[in-house]
Amino acid sequence: MSLDIIFPIVGFILMISGIIGCFLPSIPGPPLNFAALIMLVIYDSESFSIFFLVVWGIITLAVTILDYVLPVLGAKFYGASKYGIWGSVIGMIIGLFFFPPFGMIAGVFIGAVLGELLAGQEKSKALSAGFGTFIISVSMIVIKFALSAVMSFYFIYYFIETL
Repeated sequence: MSLDIIFPIVGFILMISGIIGCFLPSIPGPPLNFAALIMLVIYDSESFSIFFLVVWGIITLAVTILDYVLPVLGAKFYGASKYGIWGSVIGMIIGLFFFPPFGMIAGVFIGAVLGELLAGQEKSKALSAGFGTFIISVSMIVIKFALSAVMSFYFIYYFIETL
């Protein structure tokens, strides 16, 4: 097998892993899709400009940072305590293993509500915190998926163009 074909194959694997990673918290989706673009540049240096890669690198970095920061800030905005935040993380992990992929999303909500109830919050406040955490988590999944889908489109389009 020629070394030239290794880079596109690795790129395709990274691209697919990146799409999957948008839904699984243990896999960094958009960074893997960005790495796929890098693999295509290694394969064909004329596929993307430096400016294109820098812009998409900045966007990827921003979304990755927001993916870690925004759920916590959003949860606090909706009144979640540390118990609610930890509950949402634990609920997401449990949901991921027992009822994938929808269990992960439901687990965020259920975990946040249970965490708030364990902290002694009223039901209405616990539900509000759970709902806020759920909305932010789903929003980040949609944003990550949109970003990864666009980068996947560019990867596939420019790979076909190089053939």
